[in-house]
Amino acid sequence: MRIVVRVSPKAHATRVGGRYGDSEPPVLVIRVTAPAVDGKANAATIEALAQALDLPRSRVQIVAGEHARTKVMEVEAADPEAIAALLRKY
Repeated sequence: MRIVVRVSPKAHATRVGGRYGDSEPPVLVIRVTAPAVDGKANAATIEALAQALDLPRSRVQIVAGEHARTKVMEVEAADPEAIAALLRKY
């Protein structure tokens, strides 16, 4: 399943949840404490999303937008209800 996310690096705390904008498909907000340097924010984004969905990191990858704040993530075996709950969170 592909998920569009909006990443905020150097956040106060790592947090997954909420919706960015009103576009369709919905864009999930992910805040990470890691800076956007040397792939640290990307690694933290993968880790945060995997933890939020209770999946191993190996099932989550960035397929587009590696150098942008808006990314497309591929999540294997994702539960659509869990993703919908994250979008409603915060």
